Amino acid sequence: MSEFEFKAIDKEGMETLEAISQAKRFNRWMYETIKPFCQGRVFEIGSGIGNISQQFIDDGRKITVSDIRDNYCDYLTNHFGDKVEDVINMDITDPDFDTKHKDLMGTFDSVFALNIVEHVKDDKLAIANAKKLLKTGGNLIILVPAYQWLYNRFDKELEHYRRYTIDSLSELFTVNGLKITHKQYFNFFAIFGWWFSGSVLKKKTIPEGQMKLYDSLVPVFKLIDKIVLNKMGISAIVVGEK
Repeated sequence: MSEFEFKAIDKEGMETLEAISQAKRFNRWMYETIKPFCQGRVFEIGSGIGNISQQFIDDGRKITVSDIRDNYCDYLTNHFGDKVEDVINMDITDPDFDTKHKDLMGTFDSVFALNIVEHVKDDKLAIANAKKLLKTGGNLIILVPAYQWLYNRFDKELEHYRRYTIDSLSELFTVNGLKITHKQYFNFFAIFGWWFSGSVLKKKTIPEGQMKLYDSLVPVFKLIDKIVLNKMGISAIVVGEK
């Protein structure tokens, strides 16, 4: 598959992932936020082009990566090779999930999905199936876009069904029998950029120049998150124990 054919399959998603891939400070910040909860054997749901997977590799850790799209799985295989334990083609709400992935059930200490569950129509089922991959006592870490009032052109182009609050995301954990051990918001200042670019300017994708500027200011934004005590942010994070 040529690079052109690859990008054409998921144009907006690919452009967004590529813009974020250049945001080295931002990717590291997101990784460091979930890192304390990612112990032992780790599985990533919806790895895309591996922006966060790369952080694990840079830290000398091997993880199992996955995606629903064949082209992304091919990219991950070609890009990472034996630096990851495996590349899995996975639909987290597949009707045959238990049969297709029976060898993975109860085998991971940590499972995480960053900006994935909002793409899934049946988010309750997504959490239920993610839980099945965990060992008893393992951690499920989910990050999703926050606040339905922020839903705009970006969300539509990226095929988001919804945005969340800490409470609505926590409810998905509770109904699936997961013990919530941590919850927070993440990246407060990005609320303004998302609203302006997606609601006012009606952009379809995150402008690369805007992402580069944002990335250069990550140290300031990290400080702002501490000041607001992670009580607001562009993303909601919940961690639950099986």
